[in-house]
Amino acid sequence: MATDTAPPQAPAPEGAEGVYVQPEVDVPALQALLDGRYAEVRNLVRSNLDDYASVLEEAETLSRADFRERVKEIVVEMAATGQTGMGFPQEYGGGGDIGASVAAFETLAFGDLSVLVKVGVQFGLFGGAILQLGTKAHHDAYLARLVTGELMGCFAMTESGHGSNVQALGTVATYDLATQEFVITTTTDEARKDYIGNAAEHADVAVVFAQLEVGGTSEGVHAFVVPIREGGAACPGVRIEDDGLKMGLNGVDNGRLWFDQVRVPRTALLNRFADVTPSGVYESEIENPNKRFFTMLGTLVQGRVCVGGAGINASKVALAIATKYALRRRQFEASSEDEEELILDYGMHQRRLFPLLADTYALHFAQEVVASRLHDVFSGITDDEHTRRELESRAAGTKAYGTWHATRTIQECREACGGAGYLAINRFTALKADTDVFTTFEGDNHVLLQLVAKGLLTDYSSDFSDLDQFGMVKFVAGLAVETVLERTAVHKLLERIKDVLPGGDDGWDQEAGLLDPDYQLAMLRFREEHMLGGVARRLKRGIDQGMNPGVVFSRVQDHVIGAARAHVERLVLEAFVDKARDLPEGDLKVALNLLCDLHALATIEADRAWFMEHGRLTSQRSKAISREVSSLCRKIRPLAGDLVDAFGVPDAMLRSPELVGPVGPVTP
Repeated sequence: MATDTAPPQAPAPEGAEGVYVQPEVDVPALQALLDGRYAEVRNLVRSNLDDYASVLEEAETLSRADFRERVKEIVVEMAATGQTGMGFPQEYGGGGDIGASVAAFETLAFGDLSVLVKVGVQFGLFGGAILQLGTKAHHDAYLARLVTGELMGCFAMTESGHGSNVQALGTVATYDLATQEFVITTTTDEARKDYIGNAAEHADVAVVFAQLEVGGTSEGVHAFVVPIREGGAACPGVRIEDDGLKMGLNGVDNGRLWFDQVRVPRTALLNRFADVTPSGVYESEIENPNKRFFTMLGTLVQGRVCVGGAGINASKVALAIATKYALRRRQFEASSEDEEELILDYGMHQRRLFPLLADTYALHFAQEVVASRLHDVFSGITDDEHTRRELESRAAGTKAYGTWHATRTIQECREACGGAGYLAINRFTALKADTDVFTTFEGDNHVLLQLVAKGLLTDYSSDFSDLDQFGMVKFVAGLAVETVLERTAVHKLLERIKDVLPGGDDGWDQEAGLLDPDYQLAMLRFREEHMLGGVARRLKRGIDQGMNPGVVFSRVQDHVIGAARAHVERLVLEAFVDKARDLPEGDLKVALNLLCDLHALATIEADRAWFMEHGRLTSQRSKAISREVSSLCRKIRPLAGDLVDAFGVPDAMLRSPELVGPVGPVTP
């Protein structure tokens, strides 16, 4: 356990009786809690990371071409351990466990992120598309070889002119009845496939998303298996171009693809949800084309879950480095004339790092919830339409929150390490550059929050999959606003609060204890439901005034995003509160409650203006929350080293000799 200069006891928390006793953290027990049911899987990945620790240095010393080859080599070698194939059926060499595959991917984010993304492209996107969109013939033809890395592929969805709006892709696949082939064509330069991982050098096959045309009729976007290389050379009609140097992830060969009348057999269509008969008849059990499209995309939600988890785990690396550095770096004689002060003993340094640490723990448990639901849905344990829609929404929101958190956390940790944090050897260079794209791939975060809001406003109704953003405006405006409010129950929230908190309707937010999780959750629930009701009223008002639905949506878009953010923040806090409540009494529960309280109060503090504007926070109460946040930081200070050790980041992955120092106890 890390030692420090903090006193063993601190003032009792607000409303508590007796003396506050500083808990001690059992690091192995806390790591076991964080690792959860897949501890064995996570430890396998940690072992592999140790074996390939040299890749962190190679990312800086090898040429881009050599580094790409090194990353591919590592990915293929890791595949031989079973680490990368855990989500595939056992009959094809996989592990048959979706939850295990997510755990493995998240843990891989402790290491080089080019390796992580290469794994995601090969096994998550390319392999996942064939698994989820294809049928047995496709599985038999491709899965066994791609699971081992023998067959390398790419996921060709995004185009230069269309990223988030997949329904408007410009690539076309026309069915030729005479030859029973699909003809793949890049119709304009904006329809070229772009930013495609594995495309520039390594992929032999692509899953290409294109507008399907049969008998002169467009049937919407479908996916096709298209060979793009043979013997290392581009196939006839396929043009490949390297995307060039990127901000980060330069071990991944992103590229552009053009298709000039490329022919593939009729069986190249991934036909789980739709097919074309030899005679040219289009068939699908899902009649509505919008619902068919969103059902198809919904099967690919695992990518968003994995990217969110990767962002959260990259944050853990940054916090481990910054915290360990702050436990050994001294600056100024603040409390002693004989030696300078540890920088982690400064209140401002605690304020900078500890709320981010608490948020990371909160997000870890929120990610645990979404990963568990993903496993249940894709394993057929709970697989109804409403549950799938809720999963898509929760995955979108957690991915947005988690990746934005990574960007913010890594930057703050870099600054907290001063000039040393700017040196490449201390990992922040790669962490910042390689995670920056997480906020925009697998869905731009702002677009994902619109998906979250759509689900909230339509209550994941049967029409959920059929609505674009304009359809959503019309749908909500067509309801009585009172119906939306009834569903969100804003006007009933305060009545429910009477049952769990003191003070009644008007005084609940003044008399409830700041450290009462029911108070904390009530504040976030009130904000979420109030904001959602406000969005519904604004949408209906605009339509009632005869405005174009697109104009209405554009004008309220900031409120839509705000409501979605509030919803996600409430879900994250609920996950943390539930986890802490389920723990047996003891020091571990006390420590997690400190982090949970800090996460909750720092979240309220960050949006104090909204709560004050809406009468839920007085200036005196606001000041009390700020004092409590600082007090919680002081209580967490003696535990900080143990709390980051429990993340289980391998020592070789910290790779920060100037910041972390030699392995072993950190002493002041």
